[in-house]
Amino acid sequence: MGLEVVELFAGVGGFRLGLEEAGHEVIWSNQWEPSIQAQHASNCYASQFGDDNHTNVDIKEIDETEVPDHELLVGGFPCQDYSVAQTGAEGIEGEKGALWWDIERIARQKRPRYLLLENVNRLLRSPTEQRGRDFGVLLHCLHDIGYNVEWRVINAADYGYPTKRRRVFIFGARRDTEWGGWLESHGDQPNYFTRRGFFPREFPVDNRQQQQFPVARNPDASLLGDPKETSESFEFHFKKSGAMVDGDVWTRDVDPESEWETTLGDVLETGGVPEKYYLSEDEIERWEYMKGSKEEERVTDEGYEYTFSEGAIPFPDPLDRPSRTLLTSEGTTSPGREKHVVEDPATGDLRILTPIEVERLMDFPDGWTDTGMPENWRYTCMGNALVVGLIEQMGRTLNQDPEMETSHAFAQMNSG
Repeated sequence: MGLEVVELFAGVGGFRLGLEEAGHEVIWSNQWEPSIQAQHASNCYASQFGDDNHTNVDIKEIDETEVPDHELLVGGFPCQDYSVAQTGAEGIEGEKGALWWDIERIARQKRPRYLLLENVNRLLRSPTEQRGRDFGVLLHCLHDIGYNVEWRVINAADYGYPTKRRRVFIFGARRDTEWGGWLESHGDQPNYFTRRGFFPREFPVDNRQQQQFPVARNPDASLLGDPKETSESFEFHFKKSGAMVDGDVWTRDVDPESEWETTLGDVLETGGVPEKYYLSEDEIERWEYMKGSKEEERVTDEGYEYTFSEGAIPFPDPLDRPSRTLLTSEGTTSPGREKHVVEDPATGDLRILTPIEVERLMDFPDGWTDTGMPENWRYTCMGNALVVGLIEQMGRTLNQDPEMETSHAFAQMNSG
């Protein structure tokens, strides 16, 4: 039986699409785009799912007691300042504006069974001057409100999706739940991250060179006295996978075990696309410069001389491999270094990707964002989105009893 879900920072509904495919039900959602009047992502969400129990206001204006009770809290939130301003009788006060603290206050009030969160993988090593502090604060907050945690950096291309997109996924399990108890019993064992944990069941890793015996090992780190102390003094190198149980941390790098590959060429429209997506012959030279390698002497406004250098980006993008990471700057034919350019399969001419093609890269249905928003916003929404199929896979694992290690990926790892 599926879980009742609250979706924060909902965008155009990537979490919801994936979780509903796995049998779960979103009962309340919130999406708000700051600093602009038009709310294109929220309008798309409401157009696709209806506006019942969907809110389009700043999350900071929502009283956590008004959020309905739920079993799973999900959201993809920005990497911001996680430092702690103070602690006291009212709990933790984070720096103003950081959206993590809205997740924390809702989770503290509602205490759902599980949390499933997504962020850029640099969260594990930020900020530069105190590596690992921000993730340490996040873990400490979840520890304080009764959760054990597992995380994993996943690149969608390693598991059959047509785009390279590395993100850290964070699974929090309340300590009195099945998964919370499973983490407590097994999170200190090397095979947890390669076989028995939440993530390796659907996202297998190469375990041939790794110790697999179910033998407990000492933690790699422990959180400090309280979140403020962690904010001020904690520094640690978090690796691609790990677990936090009762304030102790175990972490290790894992290598994905990929068995198939979908390519950029697989998502292209083959019947021809409108002329507006093709590059102008007059700008090809500028495109080649933007995409090419450079080593140039430059001068700052203050008169400081320096050497600017950067490597080349393939031009056009190869079609026989997954695409580079999709950014929000796609969508116009003006030259841009990070934009994708492909050779059209029908004409052989160079063009940018279409809105349908970027939707396919992120595993959304064709035309998902064609709900009345300006076309450039369709690209922006996909650049901000997550890969839907990854969430569906995680949703399937949420349906399992952790002791029943029978997922498709797990079965594959243990066959033959």
